[in-house]
Amino acid sequence: MCQLLETIKLENGRLFNLKYHNRRMNEARQELFVGCTPVELENEIQVPEDCLNGLYRCRVLYAERIEKIEFIPQHVRSFSSLKLVTHDTIDYHFKYAERSTLNELFAQRGNADEIIIVKNGEITDCTIGNLVFFDGQKWLTPTHPLLNGTQRQKLLETDEIQEKTIHPTDLSSYQKAGIINAFFDLGNMPIIEIEKIS
Repeated sequence: MCQLLETIKLENGRLFNLKYHNRRMNEARQELFVGCTPVELENEIQVPEDCLNGLYRCRVLYAERIEKIEFIPQHVRSFSSLKLVTHDTIDYHFKYAERSTLNELFAQRGNADEIIIVKNGEITDCTIGNLVFFDGQKWLTPTHPLLNGTQRQKLLETDEIQEKTIHPTDLSSYQKAGIINAFFDLGNMPIIEIEKIS
């Protein structure tokens, strides 16, 4: 069985969105390992003294039980362009630690900074998170992401974004795109102009 992964934002000693990471981890464990006991991440994660200042990825590797917790300094990438890449059979509805298919698709980006994965004619995600698109009034996120990210779920539950099926031919209806993940919310996410999507 493949290892699964939760990547949690740790900033100045504070862990973010633990409720959503807990929920996703335990739902995946229940589906893959029927009858396993739920785990509470706040009881499992001990932040080291040398990680109490600054921005880190708290990386939790697990299968039926938590196997490893590590802390990695987070380096923020910049994004100004995206490339559409198609893969109709990709399955990433669990956050697998094994990412070879995503890496192969990312390698097709050419001169772009990141990719948009198109599956069965619909826009889904990029390799590092979910996508949102601004139509001039509100932010919309694809209805069928490859992975329901924790930030995406939080923003849906707080009505800050809404779901919509988005096809590549719809992109001209939007002004800009954004990338959301454990580190990026609507306030600090990278913004990409629609003209920079190829």
